[in-house]
Amino acid sequence: MSHHQTRLDDSIMTRREMLCRSGMGMGALALGGLMAEAGLLGRAAMAGDGAPATPGSPAIAVNPLLPRMPPLPAKAKRVVHLFMNGGPSHVDTFDPKPMLTRHHGKPVPTNLPTERKTGAAFRSPFTFRKYGQSGIEVSDLFRHTAESIDDICVIRSMHADVPNHEPSLMLMNCGEARQARPCFGSWLMYGLGTENQNLPGFIVMCPGGFPIAESQNWQSAFLPGIFQGTYIDSRHSDIEKLIAHIRNRSVGPRAQRAQLDLLAELNRRHLDGRKGEADLEARIQSFELAYRMQSEAADAFDITREPESIREMYGPGVHARQLLVTRRLLERGVRFIQLWHGDGQPWDNHDDLETGHRALANQCDRPIGAFLKDLKQRGMLDDTLVIWGGEFGRTPTVELPTPGSNAGKMNGRDHNHYGFTMWLAGGGVKGGYVHGATDEIGFQAVEKKVHVHDLHATVLRLLGFDHEQFTYRYAGRDFRLTDVHGKVVHDIIA
Repeated sequence: MSHHQTRLDDSIMTRREMLCRSGMGMGALALGGLMAEAGLLGRAAMAGDGAPATPGSPAIAVNPLLPRMPPLPAKAKRVVHLFMNGGPSHVDTFDPKPMLTRHHGKPVPTNLPTERKTGAAFRSPFTFRKYGQSGIEVSDLFRHTAESIDDICVIRSMHADVPNHEPSLMLMNCGEARQARPCFGSWLMYGLGTENQNLPGFIVMCPGGFPIAESQNWQSAFLPGIFQGTYIDSRHSDIEKLIAHIRNRSVGPRAQRAQLDLLAELNRRHLDGRKGEADLEARIQSFELAYRMQSEAADAFDITREPESIREMYGPGVHARQLLVTRRLLERGVRFIQLWHGDGQPWDNHDDLETGHRALANQCDRPIGAFLKDLKQRGMLDDTLVIWGGEFGRTPTVELPTPGSNAGKMNGRDHNHYGFTMWLAGGGVKGGYVHGATDEIGFQAVEKKVHVHDLHATVLRLLGFDHEQFTYRYAGRDFRLTDVHGKVVHDIIA
């Protein structure tokens, strides 16, 4: 028409658009009507292949990272997951077993199959003592952490499914041991968004490279890609090594902003004909986030801005630095932070357990203790949930020597998924409380057992979600973090 201004977009037509504008136009109209009647058209516009499956699930807004309120009253607003990679031994850290000392070197009756052949009972080389008003016993490996034991809920009855690293890592992080599913941090971003639009809402610090199963541990899977964790190699202290391309050395800020505006306009035109393409939307949002991060990220990761007394409290080393950075990120509204410990030397001590566990604990005990105290004195612990643990525990029996690995040694422990310990602090949990128990030697959980699915259900409840209602529709099915399992452990909620 004469009053219609000519646009470049009008001269560009995809094959699909040509077919719709010609003989298939009526069919497209009919399909649109059917999808609208079934309530699918709006879902496609919101989330591509997936959409909230219930009224209690949050809809993805124009900006999916905008902060949202959970459907239920929440005790926690943010989460820090301290992941002890490799499986720390519960009977050497937070689950004392005097019977191991009594039976040391003697066979112990058990009908539980282990991944490798194990032998007699193996007493802990570490000393336990009581801490705090609660009198909870903790190993001398974690004496600094134990100073905050009255703020900690120790779950001594955790159990998982298998004694292998890869599936147990996936179960702990994603709620599913075999198939690709969104990780816990991605679910939380999907449900709550983030409070700071200039920083990633979900950050993963793993010094020295990826762990086993690599980025699957912080994947968004079928959730929109914008909810995936942002990986940072925290062995570096230089901001330009921590975050690649954080500064643009080629052009100034104004020219860079102009470049980004042009790129955004081209991307928006491309997206106009591809509504619901979650990967494309995530890519566009990532460009904007990367630009906004340039000033704020540099400030957040610079711990030299902290008083010397605070830096001294955390101590030296990579784990101390990344925990102090974590506190600074929490103050700036980051929603979920996962910190990995055990780079290069994981907690997987099949031999030389005393040497290995002591060295690892020396790296992280003082920083963790400082972190808990720092959060509390700033009034942040009440609504920050801190989770500590690995993918499983270790056997109370010694692992027998095998050719080529721990040949000639009888001083380590094998993987144990039947019973292990994790602890939670802050975020509405019952401090100074021990939940559940393993048997007298620590082989399996026997009292008030807590599966990984139960842990996820409970953490979601602390964050204001019913784990059975918090779902995402994908490929014709409603998925949730806890799959079809999980029970909220009300006893640990304050």
